[in-house]
Amino acid sequence: MIQLYHVSKEYGRFRHALTEVTCRIERGEFVFLTGPSGAGKTTFLKLLFREEAPTSGQIVVNGRNIWVLPSSQVPYFRRTIGVVFQDFRLIERKTVFENIAFVQSVLGLPRAEQRRRPTRS
Repeated sequence: MIQLYHVSKEYGRFRHALTEVTCRIERGEFVFLTGPSGAGKTTFLKLLFREEAPTSGQIVVNGRNIWVLPSSQVPYFRRTIGVVFQDFRLIERKTVFENIAFVQSVLGLPRAEQRRRPTRS
């Protein structure tokens, strides 16, 4: 579960990317983040996977405030969140299936599981 409590992000004194955002995303729930350019979508995502720090508020993932995690734990934390960006960054010489299997191999999944997972619906 992902929870944001009164999260704000400011870039300088007059650039407010997010103001007092409070939301809850349940485990297994798919969320589509849409809005016009400059609405704070990328900032929201960067806060979720701890690329940027909030100016204020708390971000809790699976019961843990992600901003108190030691830096050494951040890569492991990021493996628990799936984010699909507008630019998928696929490897052009690979099929979609191969791109998905490649990511799974990097995560250390056995080859049989890599072949099975992309075909599940």
